[in-house]
Amino acid sequence: MTRARFSGFTLIEMMIVIAIVGILASIAYPNYLESVRRANRAECEGVVVSLANVLERRFSATSSYAGGMPAGFGQCPADGGVARYNLAVNVPAGGATFTITATRSGAQVPDRCGDLTLTNTGLKGIVNANAGVAAGDCW
Repeated sequence: MTRARFSGFTLIEMMIVIAIVGILASIAYPNYLESVRRANRAECEGVVVSLANVLERRFSATSSYAGGMPAGFGQCPADGGVARYNLAVNVPAGGATFTITATRSGAQVPDRCGDLTLTNTGLKGIVNANAGVAAGDCW
C-alpha cells in the first residue's frame, strides 16, 4: 500500500515566518519614517535659503527687509501640495534684520529636529526640538 506524500508548510513554520517578518517590519518602519522626515526637512531647508536670498535681494534694492512674505513662499514645499512646514518671516521695526521660521505641520510634526530658523546673518537654528538635538544635526 502506498502512502500519499503531502508537501507544504506546517503551521509552526508559517508562524515562525510571520514572527520574523513582524520583527523586521517593527525595526524597518520607524527608520523609513525618519528617512522621509529627513528628506522633507532637507527640501524645506532649500526653500528657507531661497526665501532668505529673496529677502537679501529686497534689502539690496530698498535697504530694508520689510515688505511681508514674498509670493510663493508660504509653505514647504513651495510648489504646493501638502504643507510639511509653514513659513513665517519676522522683520522687527526698522527692517534691518529678519528671522525666517519654518514650523512643522502635518506628517512632519513628530520630527525630532523641531522647527527650523534662519536669520539674516546666516545663523541656522532649531526650536521645539527633542532634548539633545543640536542645530548642526538638523541643518
